[in-house]
Formats: sequence, C-alpha cells, structure tokens
Amino acid sequence: MTYETIEVRQLTPLIGAEIGGVDMRDPPDNQTFQAIHDAWMEHQVIFFRDQDITLEQQKDFGRRFGELAIHPAAPGPEGHPEIFVLHADENSKFVEGNAWHTDVSCDEKPPLGSLLHLHTVPPVGGDTLFASTYAAYDDLSADMKTYLDGKLAIHDGEHVYRGRYAYQGIDDSGRTYPHAEHPVVRTHPVTGRKGLFVNTGFTVQIKDLPQRESRAVLDFLYDHIAQPKYQCRFKWAPNSVAMWDNRCVQHFAMWDYFPATRSGNRVTLEGDKPF
Repeated sequence: MTYETIEVRQLTPLIGAEIGGVDMRDPPDNQTFQAIHDAWMEHQVIFFRDQDITLEQQKDFGRRFGELAIHPAAPGPEGHPEIFVLHADENSKFVEGNAWHTDVSCDEKPPLGSLLHLHTVPPVGGDTLFASTYAAYDDLSADMKTYLDGKLAIHDGEHVYRGRYAYQGIDDSGRTYPHAEHPVVRTHPVTGRKGLFVNTGFTVQIKDLPQRESRAVLDFLYDHIAQPKYQCRFKWAPNSVAMWDNRCVQHFAMWDYFPATRSGNRVTLEGDKPF
C-alpha cells in the first residue's frame, strides 16, 4: 500500500513496520488515523519513535482504535485503571511477557490490540520479538490445516495471575480469573486472514483431545510459531511505542538486561469473541 500522510518503513517481509510523521501528543486527523489503521492491519505490529507522551495522551491515542480494557489482575496507577505498568529493575524477580504469548487470551473477548510506551530502557538488551500467526498458519500443510479447522483450545488465567501481584499488596483470594474456549485457527474480523490462536502463556489444552495428544499438538504449534522467519525484533529507545494486533501477533519480551531498568505503560483495546 502507499500512504500519503505517514511514512511507513517495512521491517521484514512478513511482519512489522516503523511509522513516521505521527506525533501522539496531537490527535491525528481522520485521514492520518485511517492511514495508521491501514498500516497496522497490513503489518500487524507498528512502531513509533520519539513519542514523549503523558498517560492521558497515550489513552486518548488508544481510544481512537477502540474502547480501553482494564487488566483482570494488575492494578493501574491511581486514577488510571486502564494503564498496565511494566517495570523491571535490580529488585525484580520476574518480568511481564518473558515468554511467547497473546495478551489476556483467557478472556471471552480477548483484547484486539495493545499499545506500549517505554520511557526508560536499558543501555543494551530489552528487545521485544513479535511473531505473525498469519504467516505461521499459512506455512502449515494442507492436512494440518484441515486437522486444526474447527478445533477449540482452552485458555485459562488462573495459573498466570493467581497471587502474581501480591508484592503490590493485591489480595486476590476472592477473585475469579477468566477462562475461555477459542478456535485454534482464528479468522481476523478486519482482514479475513486466518491465524493460529494458541500461546504458551494461557492455552492449557485442546478441547476434546486426550491430554497427551493435546500437549503434542500444542508443543508443535508453539515451536512452529516461534520460528525466526515469522518474526521481527524491535530495539527500543526512550519514548518508543509499539502497537500490536493481538488477533494475529504473539510477542516475547526479552529479559536479558538485569539489573538495568526497563519501564513504561501499556493500554489495551477491548476486543470481540474470536471466530
């Protein structure tokens, strides 16, 4: 595609593009918004540099693409329940996103997209990898596509979230975390393309398969999705922004920078039920 109001630099043949000509402090006009949206749909994950934005500006930009979701477990900053804080430093025992996953896929209506702004990055390391589940699906054999068609996978948040934020004073003993069943092969509601919708973070079993068979199929799909040829890798700088489509993208945040600090904020867009 050609774009008149923004600059688009493709990162790999299959996924990822850097976007220029956008200042998130100023609301984009309709033509620019449509160009950003079209680039996002085409490249699945897009990146912006030099975006020194406030939480309100980040939320306002995100709202152009949909309603903002509130995380089912993590507390937001005071007055900003829609903000998911990502912070790691020399005191961290774990970091968010350090495995291939799709954000909150355990929800009945998983988020359609996420927008992450990092204001502090380590001097080296801390990259995020993104994988196209379109490309992974397209490369499957015809027999495997037929086998997976119509199958459902069980996604669960219990093992991911229970007690995870106790260090922030969160008592979740009375809370119920999302649990859902979604198609293994998901059709994107905008592009019509098919992609794999299982991930190591939340998917626990393929419905109606014995556990041993389910584990074998899931392990194959996880390894298949994680092939480098389906990926792009983003090297952060202060005030960079990544915006990914959870319906067709998985991501992996590298934790190779301990004890350095990596910190920022994410907004997540409400989605719809996969089909």
